[in-house]
Amino acid sequence: MIQRFIELGEGYGDIYELRQLMESNKERFMHGFVFVSKTKDGQPVISVAAAFRPALEGNFMPIYLCREGIPDGSKRLAVFEETVKQLGHEPIRMDVKHSSQYADTKLYFGHLIAILRLNHYIPPMQ
Repeated sequence: MIQRFIELGEGYGDIYELRQLMESNKERFMHGFVFVSKTKDGQPVISVAAAFRPALEGNFMPIYLCREGIPDGSKRLAVFEETVKQLGHEPIRMDVKHSSQYADTKLYFGHLIAILRLNHYIPPMQ
């Protein structure tokens, strides 16, 4: 199974696109994640992500992400968390390193996938 992050943006208007994806694919929705990291100057920033089961055909598991553009306690974060709860789940909050600590976003996404697998939030590689 291929598991991949699909970056929608930094959580401004695209948070509403993520909400629409979650609501229109509620039968495939697995988990909603809130990743907390700190910028170089120590300011907390939030990324939100939604993991979906693979489509009936294919072996691709998407994880849609709005990366590091949401301040903690903002209305946009509340919109995401409310949507996750409406779908019958609890948002999973995790502290992670900021993506700027990685040479490439592919390495950052690989690290997040490893964390999610180790915590059994997404299935292991097959």
